[in-house]
Amino acid sequence: MYSSIISPKTVNENLDDSNWRFFDCRFVLTEPEKKQAEFAVSHLPGALYAHLNHDLAVPSIPGKTGRHPLPEKQKLIKLFSTWGIDHSVQVVIYDDAGGAHAVRLWWMLRWLGHDAVAVMDGGWPRWIQEGRQVSAELFVPEERKFIANPHDHWSVTAEDIRNYFDNPEVRVLDARSRERYRGENETLDPVAGHIPGAVSAPFVENLDEDGNWKSKSELRKMYLELLVGSPAEKAVSYCGSGITACHNILAMYHAGLGDSRLYSGSWSDWITNPERPVG
Repeated sequence: MYSSIISPKTVNENLDDSNWRFFDCRFVLTEPEKKQAEFAVSHLPGALYAHLNHDLAVPSIPGKTGRHPLPEKQKLIKLFSTWGIDHSVQVVIYDDAGGAHAVRLWWMLRWLGHDAVAVMDGGWPRWIQEGRQVSAELFVPEERKFIANPHDHWSVTAEDIRNYFDNPEVRVLDARSRERYRGENETLDPVAGHIPGAVSAPFVENLDEDGNWKSKSELRKMYLELLVGSPAEKAVSYCGSGITACHNILAMYHAGLGDSRLYSGSWSDWITNPERPVG
């Protein structure tokens, strides 16, 4: 079973396995339909497209929710069943942004109890660079029964975060760029800044200069320094809308530090209530 990062070589060796499912999560925030059109032209053989806005989130309610609210569990159970995922299936996810979008589906599957899910190292760019086969064929999976075993405590709310302000055991990690953390160059959300007490931990630092994941030992060292002795399982990651924060959760898990938690509403949810403090 693969549950964190998987190499393109291993993926290639299992393309014909009927108990493997491949998902393409390529996405551009400013052009939400662009990557699905690219997927239709070329993708991993047998891959399905998982659309960030339509499949991995529900529409946001301006002023009330973050930009990418989590779908209801029952909706996800139905979707995963339609996608042909049951307990026997190994899921592989990729994108073309260092895993920035793929990690959301990785987290959602594991949140609902499906551990056999991994993100492909280097994603689509590396797959192409290594000259591996691609397809334009649209795969239609046979439905299977997805049985959820949710880890409800992996998801926290804004109220939970406020309750952690005085708890030195809970480290809150901000996965956005350092500029946005400092309140500079904020182009996505109407309020700039960060959650008070949060530590800057940009998700891009989980990757090397080639867009591959850093080694387990490098990631472990980096996160142990960020956690400063507090337990990883109590740590909470957030970003702008609950997508790239999952990158840090995967990095800690891949490094052998265990499962941490997600504030899925993230910054765009935090700022919907003007009474919440801003750092």
